[in-house]
Amino acid sequence: MPDGSSPYRLTLHGSIAAIPAAAWDACAGADNPFVSHAFLLALEESRSAVRDSGWLPQHAVVEDESGSLLAAAPMYLKSHSYGEYVFDHGWADAYMRAGGRYYPKLQVSVPFTPVPGPRLMLHPQADPALFDLLAKGLIDAAFQRGVSSLHVTFAREQEWRRLGELGFLQRQAYQFHWSNRGYASFDDFLKDLSSRKRKSLRKERRDVAESGVEIHTLSGAALEPRHWDAFFRFYRSTSDRKWGQPYLTRGFFDRIGASMADKIVLVLAEHKGKYVAGALNLRGSDTLYGRNWGCLGDYPFLHFECCYYRAIDYAIEHGLARVEAGAQGEHKLQRGYLPTATHSAHWIREPSFRQAVDDYLSRERLHIARTIEALAEHTPFRQENESAEA
Repeated sequence: MPDGSSPYRLTLHGSIAAIPAAAWDACAGADNPFVSHAFLLALEESRSAVRDSGWLPQHAVVEDESGSLLAAAPMYLKSHSYGEYVFDHGWADAYMRAGGRYYPKLQVSVPFTPVPGPRLMLHPQADPALFDLLAKGLIDAAFQRGVSSLHVTFAREQEWRRLGELGFLQRQAYQFHWSNRGYASFDDFLKDLSSRKRKSLRKERRDVAESGVEIHTLSGAALEPRHWDAFFRFYRSTSDRKWGQPYLTRGFFDRIGASMADKIVLVLAEHKGKYVAGALNLRGSDTLYGRNWGCLGDYPFLHFECCYYRAIDYAIEHGLARVEAGAQGEHKLQRGYLPTATHSAHWIREPSFRQAVDDYLSRERLHIARTIEALAEHTPFRQENESAEA
């Protein structure tokens, strides 16, 4: 942390509620809803991200001598590696086999949210050098707490590059994102696809339309408690199958519905008068972020319709530049979502273990780059000489 000669002071806070919302959001910006004060507060107030769930808030802020907040980072003391989507379980096992204690660790991230966004956040009027001061202050905090490591996950690429220059280890993975090329409609987007893929997507959408399922896209004042009741049933059912228990509590959805309804795009599927499936999205300034999906029953192609095609519809209608469809899922590629690198940075205290991880990450980055390149060769988009008619 800064020494006594510095005009800046870094402090850690055990709750986002201890930090003024306007000051935090001035650093977070309006582009990404997940780093907003309201979203992080909902995680804590709903007891989704708290000590008992293994996410002890340790949010970092940098203030000047007048008390103005100039930089911030959402940070947690973690007692496990669940809910992060950048997997380090193998590192933890190796560290413990060598006689070390991997947990607790410090995690700069948004809990349960594999969405790239700002992590070391500066006020627009702050000196850019405060980024380095904040990064070094987080390392000092890691030393003071005696933790094994400090992880900055799903960072923006420019943050990742600078953290690498500051000595953090660099890791990459990939997700599938859709880009709006100025489309006027979904059919306009389909014209960019190869004939075979275009016909396939039309068939999937037609089959859903003819199945008797009605799709509703809700936002803002249209969201009601009954919608969240239905969605939580879907979310819990999917969570039970994947993880054994849901990360997010029912109260979390009430809170984001109350505090940031204008950022929510909830897609619900109704069959014979009952909601049977849903997809939760949040909207940023130019991006729609797909987050959670759940379904009760077997409805062919409904997942694709709710999660991918309705998101594209919404982005086109509202002039958004991108849809980020979350973690995993190479099936997204054939539906117009292309591989995009994601970035994380890692500081490890023990030098020999750090070197071993660094060697591993060098090989992993090469593998990720080759995988992205190979996936991009299977793009569904048509070649220059292929007709757009079908």
